[in-house]
Amino acid sequence: MLGYAPDLPVILSFALAAVVLTITPGPDMALFISRTVNYGLRHGFATVLGALSGIAVHTMLVAFGVSVLIVTAPAAFWVLKIAGALYLLWLAFAAIRSGAGLTVTRAGGRTPSYRRSYLTGLGINLTNPKVALFFVTFLPQFVSASDPHAASKLMFLGLEFVVISLPIVVGMVLGAQWLTGTLMRSPRAQKILNWSFAAVFAAFAVTILTAEARR
Repeated sequence: MLGYAPDLPVILSFALAAVVLTITPGPDMALFISRTVNYGLRHGFATVLGALSGIAVHTMLVAFGVSVLIVTAPAAFWVLKIAGALYLLWLAFAAIRSGAGLTVTRAGGRTPSYRRSYLTGLGINLTNPKVALFFVTFLPQFVSASDPHAASKLMFLGLEFVVISLPIVVGMVLGAQWLTGTLMRSPRAQKILNWSFAAVFAAFAVTILTAEARR
């Protein structure tokens, strides 16, 4: 692969992680569905665009911060990777214990502008601590402290996340009514989804901890 691009196994592994994170119910998904149900498809798409813009910001901040950390404090970078693995285990436990927390609420008042829907999607993504923490702890798992191209590879993965998540969230918007009915009214579907999330998060965490223990 090119120097700025991760190896193919890393790209494929991160693709799976991107799919799991995208379909995990949370504030972003709830907002996409809520805007679509209340104001129509265009507002749903505007909200999606805002959230994906937030992902781009998170990626740039992580790429810059991690590249500095690798150079100035390799030990701190190692601690960050271990903390990321432990955080994934916590997410797995939380998914099983209390569910993923998808809540869709009806909005009142007049229809907002498309700009407002975009800014709402951007704002909820940038101010969601779970999203920020996930990217800060998860993206570094896919680069090595000795890699001189770590920053560019993190940017590559951030772009990969946007490319992979876009058709998924567009599908969510198009199927908002179905998603609302299935995930909100079917405890069985919610339970299966939560256990699936937990299994994938735990698998990634074990892989990370095992790899770090061998070094």
